[in-house]
Amino acid sequence: MRVLSQTKKRGLRRLGTPVVMALGFLVIIAAGTLLLTLPLSSADHTFTSPLTAAFTSVSATCVTGLTVVNTGVHWSVFGQAVILCMIQIGGLGFMTLTVLLLLLIRHAVSPKERMMVAMSYNLPTYENTTSLVRRIVTGTFSLELVGAILLFTQFVRYPGLTVAEAVWRSLFTAVSAFCNAGFDLMGEDGMGVFAGNWVVNLTLIALIILGGLGFVVWSDLESWLIRRRRLSVYTRLVLGMTAVLLAVGALLFAVMEWNNPDTIGGAPVGQKLLMSLFHSATLRTAGFAMFDNGCMRDGTLVLSMVLMFIGGASGSTAGGVKVVTVAVLFWTVFSVAFGRPDPVICKRQVSKDSFIRAVSVVVMQILFALLGASVVSAVTPFDLTQVMYEVISAVSTVGLTMGITPSLPAVAQLMIMLLMYLGRVGILTVTYAAMMNLRRDRGADITYPDANLLIG
Repeated sequence: MRVLSQTKKRGLRRLGTPVVMALGFLVIIAAGTLLLTLPLSSADHTFTSPLTAAFTSVSATCVTGLTVVNTGVHWSVFGQAVILCMIQIGGLGFMTLTVLLLLLIRHAVSPKERMMVAMSYNLPTYENTTSLVRRIVTGTFSLELVGAILLFTQFVRYPGLTVAEAVWRSLFTAVSAFCNAGFDLMGEDGMGVFAGNWVVNLTLIALIILGGLGFVVWSDLESWLIRRRRLSVYTRLVLGMTAVLLAVGALLFAVMEWNNPDTIGGAPVGQKLLMSLFHSATLRTAGFAMFDNGCMRDGTLVLSMVLMFIGGASGSTAGGVKVVTVAVLFWTVFSVAFGRPDPVICKRQVSKDSFIRAVSVVVMQILFALLGASVVSAVTPFDLTQVMYEVISAVSTVGLTMGITPSLPAVAQLMIMLLMYLGRVGILTVTYAAMMNLRRDRGADITYPDANLLIG
């Protein structure tokens, strides 16, 4: 028995960081599925089908927001609490909460656990992981609390809501917004009831953007404000790309949908601008909707899919291929096109390794989206635009929908679940694991002659 136990321990130690992270998310999803199937979790106190429970569990843990049942109608308060816990765990990362728990019970944090946390946030080192975890958790809960208080001042005025219900919905929505999850409890009306409410809209936009910037950017900004340290190139890229995408997205959306009566066409000018800004922000992979996305014009749908595909920043609660990935990819391509083979950003040269990883992430994301679209299209009657919108929303963990998710057959729902999981676990993590396996198999010291290939 002792030999068997030691063998199992050695087997666990051999599991790489990406495998442990992937399995950790699967354990959370399985636990959430089990709890959501119970009668206690549904509003009518009946058993929920395993597929519906599993879909909701995957969507919550992967902070996506796609649903097959209405969150505010189908689930009881207990079920909603389970969903909220999974959103928070998925947003912060289960390794972050594991380290926090070890710190609370004054248990030592092993180097491997530090490395796992560092990898989940794409950190180059894990020396100050414990202090970073403390700042992440403190900052997250503080911002969510402030957001919940601001939302409560408006939710409490909503007809038919008691004070207790307003408190619960405010807290749920604030956590969902910061974690870029997109779940809401407003029932059949959805968040559209607050389309003209500036406090609700601006609060949600702030929470979405702050959650999508990433915890590394937070730390860098803190050092800049308090210690007057220069912002890193990464932080400047994230802030710049976020501002540009937010502004350009809002402007283009307003231009394309200005006279569309099914989206913002019938609203006053101020509300049109507010809804345009909100839609641009929610495309950062938040997933809240102030109107029926299925009513948007074709050009707006394409714009929305592009912005969803890009997503937020690395090491954040947002999904997508990430803003810096796109910046590195396009800047390198443009530099080569203009005869500068060594691209420079902010007086720093972009390494070949960064470019290769950027290409790998984008290509894998495209391949997953195409595979998902092929499967879903083969088993559903929906047109390709609807399918692509749903698939990109899933793999980028956005949660926006054209309304077809509840009507998808089981096979298509399983594919959407797989895409959400891959989008949250991280294509970069999958790439890292594959590269490390190839490296171990082939040997790190073996090199081969260059191949002269015709490109382009």
